[in-house]
Amino acid sequence: MSGAVDSTLAVVVVSYQSTDVLAEFLTSLEKSSVVPSQVVIVDNSPEMMAIPGSKTLPKISVIHRPDNPGYGSAVNIGVRSLPDECEWVVVCNPDIVVQPNTLESLLSVARSTPEAAALGPAISNEDGSLYPSARALPSLGVGIGHALFGIVWPTNPWTIAYRGDYRSEKVRESGWLSGSFQLMRREAFDTVSGFDGGYFMFFEDVDLGWRLGEAGYRNLYVPQARATHLGGHSTKQSHQAMIRAHHDSAMRFITKRYPGALWWPARALINLGLSVRERILRSRALEA
Repeated sequence: MSGAVDSTLAVVVVSYQSTDVLAEFLTSLEKSSVVPSQVVIVDNSPEMMAIPGSKTLPKISVIHRPDNPGYGSAVNIGVRSLPDECEWVVVCNPDIVVQPNTLESLLSVARSTPEAAALGPAISNEDGSLYPSARALPSLGVGIGHALFGIVWPTNPWTIAYRGDYRSEKVRESGWLSGSFQLMRREAFDTVSGFDGGYFMFFEDVDLGWRLGEAGYRNLYVPQARATHLGGHSTKQSHQAMIRAHHDSAMRFITKRYPGALWWPARALINLGLSVRERILRSRALEA
């Protein structure tokens, strides 16, 4: 049985040919102890998909964007469509399953922490392993080390520093939270103008966490709230293109955070590391 409907809460989910996983996501929302007043599905598919219905969720609406503006831009479109009384917005992928207490736990911490702008749950992979969904902002030193050694030496100190203490069982501050599922304070989201639409995919969540912090807000990891990510549903369909998108987005973020000629040598070194990483991942993808 679903819980009480919260008129101040909405969900914006970005879909790309995701009918199969959307059904499971909506079913998990139906079982939530707190139910959103509406779910907005921004469908980036070339042709309008069949959207699963629900007998218990109050309202499901669809915005079809066949031009596929990317994840962040699609979220912005969905959030702009919400009424003013929606103070809290969950932004997420369709391949997510929430636990019954996920939304309630996030909202409880959010409402007791006025400076909290984004709150993320502990996110598990399909196999039950914990995904590092709350990470530090990549400084130049950490960024260079992670870019150069992250693939060939996963336990290097820079990658460990970047991933942060995601196994913590206490609420803690984080540099940024995974865009696959997070609760946003609508006012804070609007204050920083939402996601940067210049990212097609990847790093838009890193960029948002950085800008929220710069604006004086906090990103909070709330491990008592839990969700399961079924795993790269959209990216599996075009894996090679997504490897390139990750590289381009990483460099966009580094250039935004460290602009100008003074930082050019550091940006060039990170670009070199990311290029090596891209070649390794492309080679592995072809062999798989």
